[in-house]
Amino acid sequence: MYLQKELADEAEQLPKAAAPPPVAPTSEENDLFCLPWTAIVVNIVKDPESGNDVESTEYWMNRFSKYKPEVVEILWDDQNQKAQALVRFNNDWIGFKNAMEFEKAFEASRYSKKEWVAAENPSSSSIYGWLARSSDFESQGPIGDYLRTKRQLKRFADIVYEKVETRNKAVVELATEIDMRNENLDDLQTKYNQTNMSLSRMLEEKDNMHQAYYEETRKMQRLAREHVKRVLDEQEILNADLERRRKKLDMWSKELNKREALTEREKQKLDDEKRKNDVQNNSLHMASIEQKKADESVTRLVEEQKREKEEALKKILDLERQLDAKQKLEMEIEELKGKLQVMKHLGNQDDAAVQEKIKEMDDELKSKMEEMDDVENMNQTLMVKERQSNDELQEARKELIKGLQDMLSGKTNIGVKRMGELDTTAFYDACKEKFDADEAQIKATELCSLWQDKLKNSEWHPMKVVAVDGAHKEVIDEDDELLKDLKAEWGNGIFDAVVTAFKEMNEYNPSGRYIVNELWNFKDNRKATLKEVISYILRNLKNLKRKR
Repeated sequence: MYLQKELADEAEQLPKAAAPPPVAPTSEENDLFCLPWTAIVVNIVKDPESGNDVESTEYWMNRFSKYKPEVVEILWDDQNQKAQALVRFNNDWIGFKNAMEFEKAFEASRYSKKEWVAAENPSSSSIYGWLARSSDFESQGPIGDYLRTKRQLKRFADIVYEKVETRNKAVVELATEIDMRNENLDDLQTKYNQTNMSLSRMLEEKDNMHQAYYEETRKMQRLAREHVKRVLDEQEILNADLERRRKKLDMWSKELNKREALTEREKQKLDDEKRKNDVQNNSLHMASIEQKKADESVTRLVEEQKREKEEALKKILDLERQLDAKQKLEMEIEELKGKLQVMKHLGNQDDAAVQEKIKEMDDELKSKMEEMDDVENMNQTLMVKERQSNDELQEARKELIKGLQDMLSGKTNIGVKRMGELDTTAFYDACKEKFDADEAQIKATELCSLWQDKLKNSEWHPMKVVAVDGAHKEVIDEDDELLKDLKAEWGNGIFDAVVTAFKEMNEYNPSGRYIVNELWNFKDNRKATLKEVISYILRNLKNLKRKR
């Protein structure tokens, strides 16, 4: 569905037909040209007084630069006094246009081939020029020899035909390549849809497992609470019954003591009853001791059950986190595989930046595959795996930060934020209220640089610890002398900018105290997740493809 939605309307257009070639004169003489397009300049005479370095090809290249010549070659006579020059233009229609303009300029100045042939005694200080044709190609002398050696004589119609054939061949090749790419895109779309459906099912199953786990956990906790309450209630009932019996025995013992002065018979009877009472009292005492031991055993058992349940719950949570990490890694690998294939087929083979990005994603994919193998084969402790995953995520964020710095420009929803860097706008706004525009800009720059250096000073730590809801929390100490002076002199704008930058630096790099780059969601003003960054990169690549 991803490719179907994003790429359904992305049919690449065939290259536009090239502009028709310029129409050349149709006479037999003018229909034959020397290729590459070549112009002839004659009557070049050394003139030391003029100061022109006519012997240098750079001089002629600069003189004829408006016609964009490629090469100028000079042919001197035996006395090295007079010379003729051959000016070569680009071998395409733009070069032909420049060569024709070159010839027309000489015709407009009446220094064309016609005037050269007609002149009996040409001016020694003026040069003549024209476009080389068949008469020049077949002429005797150094120019004719040069043209026959290094140029080809072709009819204008043949040249047009060859150019059209070359262009049509390129169009056919491009159309074929586009068809092949479209077929590859269809295959990729099908594979991506299948992968996407598989990932959706995995996520749904994962959510169901989470729900079942939490429901089972709540059930276990409820049963444990009910069991503990039942045990405590029974213990309380037993304690109350024991206390009632002890009070009853005490009362009976007092009553026996009162009857001690009765007759011997009654005394004997009382002694018997006292012995029985002592036996019962001893039995009750032993029962009390046993009840106390039982109470302690019950309490210890409850504590052990509670500890065992906590350990079991912790193990379940650890295993759940391990399973989540493994499933997340598998999904990231599958997503990277699909994205890498899409980039390989959509990327321009001549675009070095895209190729570099493909290589980076390929390296990242290989790294994650190796990590997956390590997780499955070694199954090390949860702490080691967590540390490895965190290191790899941090490394991935670093690589994405490097890539985004080169890839993105201007304001974007996802980008790289320099944590701990001061906002220069707040400094400029505050300085505008005290200085004119030019001086405010200079003063804002100086002030911003000064406070950026103060932020780097590890000895300055304007924080204090306060108690919040029974817990200790570190907050900005607004009574800090530097902050108080800053707020009093420059107001809340600069004060808030410095406090914000310090909080960022204290969170992201408290030990080094230097600016660090972080992937940032500017729309929500928070740290961006890897999934958000990769999705944003893919959207940019699709937009780039549409523009091409």
